[in-house]
Amino acid sequence: MPALPAPDFPAEVRARLEADAKELIGRYPVARSALLPLLHLVQAEEGYVSASGIRFCAEQLELTTAEVTAVATFYTMYRRKPAGRYHVGVCTNTLCAVLGGDQIFAELKEHLGVENNETTEDGAISIEHIECNAACDYAPVMMVNWEFFDNQTPETAKRLVDDLRAGHTVLPSRGAALCTFKETARILAGFPDERAGALDASGAGGAPSLAGLRLARGETLPGCGTAKVVSPRHGTGAASEDSSAGAPSSHDAPQDTSVSDPAHPADPEGSEGR
Repeated sequence: MPALPAPDFPAEVRARLEADAKELIGRYPVARSALLPLLHLVQAEEGYVSASGIRFCAEQLELTTAEVTAVATFYTMYRRKPAGRYHVGVCTNTLCAVLGGDQIFAELKEHLGVENNETTEDGAISIEHIECNAACDYAPVMMVNWEFFDNQTPETAKRLVDDLRAGHTVLPSRGAALCTFKETARILAGFPDERAGALDASGAGGAPSLAGLRLARGETLPGCGTAKVVSPRHGTGAASEDSSAGAPSSHDAPQDTSVSDPAHPADPEGSEGR
């Protein structure tokens, strides 16, 4: 397939990208395995994956531009239009939508004066509706440059984008203060986050995320008294008056297989009609 009609990067930009690409490619036993990091690398340069970026990746990895384009258009983290300095994603999947995600997205578009997958005139904010962020326990959720903002409302969402446009320092629900979309893309490419204190600010699972684990261990939750929803799999304490408390789960109990039930062998010699 012929190359896309894309111009090359300026010589100084290409030289810098080639040095970074060489480092990334060297981390993999097969060069083409570095395609995803390289796409983040060119996105860090321009704020999206341009035709020039696709050409660069193809040349570095000895792939066709069609192969690179197929990957770049498959994964939604790669932008095909320039992103704003801060890219806002509003989850509109089922749980977030039911809890207000659709309303947040509609009011943000009106507030910013843009539609889905568009960028404000000042280049500060781009917006899109996105699929599940795997943070359903904090729904409705937004992401800015792939950092989580939990339990949002239309009011908090609009205040958030206003603070970003005003140049204020904004902290996500977990992790370090936001950096720009291009800076985030470089980190995703595999280069270290060199901001002071950024690594120390990394977050962890909160109470909603850990509730299921606590219940599975037979622990009680705040405000639930002494009742346990799930009895401990191991231990002597009974969780309730139910006679099944403390009994093995279906995962622990012996199964009716040829190993645990010799009366019903599964081998051909024990089959019917012998």
